Amino acid sequence: MSDVRPPGLERLSINQETVRQWSLPELVDGCARAGVPGIGLWRAPVAEYGAGRAARLVRNAGLAVTSLCRGGFFTAADPAARAAALEDNRVAVDEAAALGTGTLVLVSGGLPECSRDLAGAREQVAEALGELAPYAAGRGVRLAIEPLHPMYAADRCVVSTLAQALDLAERFPAERVGVVVDTYHLWWDDAVAGQIERAGRCGRIASLQLADWVTPLPEGVLLGRGQLGDGCVDLRWFRERTDAAGYEGPAEVEIFNPALWARDGDEVVAEVVERYVRHVLRAPAEE
Repeated sequence: MSDVRPPGLERLSINQETVRQWSLPELVDGCARAGVPGIGLWRAPVAEYGAGRAARLVRNAGLAVTSLCRGGFFTAADPAARAAALEDNRVAVDEAAALGTGTLVLVSGGLPECSRDLAGAREQVAEALGELAPYAAGRGVRLAIEPLHPMYAADRCVVSTLAQALDLAERFPAERVGVVVDTYHLWWDDAVAGQIERAGRCGRIASLQLADWVTPLPEGVLLGRGQLGDGCVDLRWFRERTDAAGYEGPAEVEIFNPALWARDGDEVVAEVVERYVRHVLRAPAEE
């Protein structure tokens, strides 16, 4: 790791998808050279590299794995498919434990095929959490429910607000099930301030993820997250609110954006660091 880390980066983490053009060794090396202490990983590239090998690579570089993405997708209509999803989530828990991260991010799943029952789908998520949470706790892994923007409710995630995520999480001990505060998905919600405070009171904030919302929306909104400071999200506000709620964990920059993937990885990481300091850490008077 860089001998001199720029001030203020102690909590910064860069998610693997932000620099998808890099292999896992390149990500580890690039973040270490830039003084970024944490990385968030995804299951597919970790499986390709090998979880044990990946854990050693990260540990030897002096970095920390701040989260593993992703588990979830609990809402299939077919019981056999739901059982298969649970088994896959147990594998994801084992991978998170092997990597040394205590946070497995969950994307809950969309409406079951031919269903319009959002409430019923959320109950399926609750049932799955009830099955999975004890298994994860036994391996030192906390499940982190990530609410996604409502545009994803039909096909990807029936949990759309932080309030809905907390309603599910609070059925279980806080050390077993928490929530993800993702600026890209929650910036629009006028109730989010109170829900962040609620999450903090019961120790439920498992992760803070950062990305901006840019307009016009690109084709395929999933790949349209903006670089920090390029859009309309008050990123500093989210950091300050989660800080006030007692969250002291990593701030993980997760940006799905083909324009970033087409650039030099070192250039992207340097820009993320600069934008993080300017738009997440500094007070307006300091700019």
